[in-house]
Amino acid sequence: YFETFGCQMNVADSDRMELLLFHSGYIRTHLRDDADLILINTCSIREKAEQKVMSLLGQIQPLKNINPDMMIGLTGCLAQQEGERIARKFPGLDLVLGPDAIENVAQAIEVAKTSKPLVWTEFDSAREYSIPNMQDNRYQGPSAFVNIIKGCDKFCSFCIVPFTRGREKSRDADEIYREAAQKIANGAREIILLGQNVNSYGKRGLTKPTQFHELLRRVASVPGIERMRFTTSHPMDFTAETISAYHDLDVLMNHLHLPVQCGSNRILERMRRGHSADHYLKLIDDLKTAVPNISLSTDIIVGFPGETDEEFRKTLTLMEYVEFDNSFMFAYSPRPGTPASEIEDDVPEKVKSERLQETIKLQKSLTERNGKRYIGRNVEIMVEDATNRNGADFRGRTPQYWMVYLKGGKGIVKPGDRVKVQVEEARGHSFIGFYRN
Repeated sequence: YFETFGCQMNVADSDRMELLLFHSGYIRTHLRDDADLILINTCSIREKAEQKVMSLLGQIQPLKNINPDMMIGLTGCLAQQEGERIARKFPGLDLVLGPDAIENVAQAIEVAKTSKPLVWTEFDSAREYSIPNMQDNRYQGPSAFVNIIKGCDKFCSFCIVPFTRGREKSRDADEIYREAAQKIANGAREIILLGQNVNSYGKRGLTKPTQFHELLRRVASVPGIERMRFTTSHPMDFTAETISAYHDLDVLMNHLHLPVQCGSNRILERMRRGHSADHYLKLIDDLKTAVPNISLSTDIIVGFPGETDEEFRKTLTLMEYVEFDNSFMFAYSPRPGTPASEIEDDVPEKVKSERLQETIKLQKSLTERNGKRYIGRNVEIMVEDATNRNGADFRGRTPQYWMVYLKGGKGIVKPGDRVKVQVEEARGHSFIGFYRN
């Protein structure tokens, strides 16, 4: 049984561990009570991550009391950062694996049966990043994740990722192509390329140099691929060639998640982002010129140490200029071990909360304004699965990543189909509409 927290990289890591364990004789269950092995794949980006994990471990302990042979493992970024300490606090924990150890999950479980707790958080010392190919005939839905790079070399002052995921290493382009082709052969229609900073791909770990825009064109040539996306990007590595790929590649969907974090150059410098607000806006202008119907989303942090009200207002101004469809918005909280945690956190919690609420309010208005433009129009979606939410029969996403709840199509529509929907209502970052094919 898996419990997965955090980003899409963690989801992909859980999927990889499931495949490795399948080849070792395990079958995944979606019922926690049935499990002989429970793995909690963790995230450490947000505050209170440890409290959530400890609470979950407390819920699982009674199951282990009933079944003493049950094994409990902690994996992911929080395991890398705090695993040894959590193992001391929770004696029922059998193993702790950092992100670099997931390829060895089956071996680790065998060792942990006689040596508890097993803590494996050393970073992989190999210069190259490879995910060995294994027979995998599972159909996991119309969208499939493919990791292309791990780690991050940016060292933003607020971010723990370089310390939990290590330095950047890229996978060989041929290996990525083969994995994408296998997933398409297994029934996927969309490939989502993953990394902490995907557009830094190719800078380290490759014997055959390949740049990110070249990789995009390579994966776009996989037979049968209908859609392609990638996440997450950094403004300092986003190139004119990547913008051209959006224009040239029909399968590359018109959506980009490009974190800006704030609109103040002084705060961006304190964050060690490496770019200015003007640099970011120039990228956005160039992208909108090349791809007028591009949909944009971002990350925003408010209340970073030293942020004045005037600097906060610059963030709102930037958001209004770009007109993001969606934003992931947070009030700053210091993460232990990051450079920013050494800076005096001088913005009162009340002020952080007020700024966050104002940011959320602005984004809500931008999303509503952008969503209204689609009402009455026909949009294409790729159907993900059946649903009964909002009175719909199916749901899927547009190329611009809006979720659409589709009414109608029973007995005709199936996951993976690309169908037309007439949008009748915009509700948050989703639409409700009717089947039109």
